[in-house]
Amino acid sequence: MQTKDPRADEANDTEAPTIRRRLSLVGLGLQIVVASAMIAGLCVYAQHAPSAPSAPGKPEGPFLPSALAPKVPSPAPPARFGLAEPGVDPVRVVAARIDPATGLREDMLARGTFEAFDAPALRVTLIRGDGARVAPGLFILLARRAAGGPAADGPALAVERTGAGGRIATKFGAVETLDVTLGGPARRTCTGFVTRDRVFRIDGWLCAPLGHPPEARTLACMVDALSLDDPADPDTSAAFAAPRTERGCTMATVADASDPTGSIGRRRAHKKK
Repeated sequence: MQTKDPRADEANDTEAPTIRRRLSLVGLGLQIVVASAMIAGLCVYAQHAPSAPSAPGKPEGPFLPSALAPKVPSPAPPARFGLAEPGVDPVRVVAARIDPATGLREDMLARGTFEAFDAPALRVTLIRGDGARVAPGLFILLARRAAGGPAADGPALAVERTGAGGRIATKFGAVETLDVTLGGPARRTCTGFVTRDRVFRIDGWLCAPLGHPPEARTLACMVDALSLDDPADPDTSAAFAAPRTERGCTMATVADASDPTGSIGRRRAHKKK
């Protein structure tokens, strides 16, 4: 029968704590390595992770590519876009701008207030640049203009109904027309229009008072009365300076609210009794 060497037990008792200490040191070292790797990975991710888009009106974030930043229309060189037609309400000319998406120049003018049911309301936009002659259908064009809202010097509107379409003769050639009902803070019957086959484009609408569409002659006189003086664009300025079509447009063609027909016809002469 073999006897157990007491010296072996003593050696085992001495080596066990040493082994445990070594294993603890190895485990601690592994934990430090893992933690360091995780910290390094987080740093790399923070440097390359895409940042959230900046809120409207706030500066662009440090990691937001400039291509994703919202494009703001740039101001256009000065030009005189006007309406040489007598009227009670003044003509409001909106500052011209360059559309950043298309590069087209937009000049706009307006007269009257859409909510004023007993007075005419007019909005006209002049588009110039490469591709200006290419326009969508008149209904789509009017719907887009109507939804423009405050950016287009007026309330946001919607095309609720369409009526008869046609053409009128102007100094710019034939102009396409479409009767529409526009709804918003008020509901009015208007005639939308757009020029075709020109290097520039004129579009907009004219609303007569008292719920009636404007007469074709009245709309044609208004289009003929548009004027433009832009030294940087002599060809278009010359087209606007062309003689007006002879149709008796020398009289004021702004509506008389007392006219029972509601059309924007010639003002009545007030005779003294």
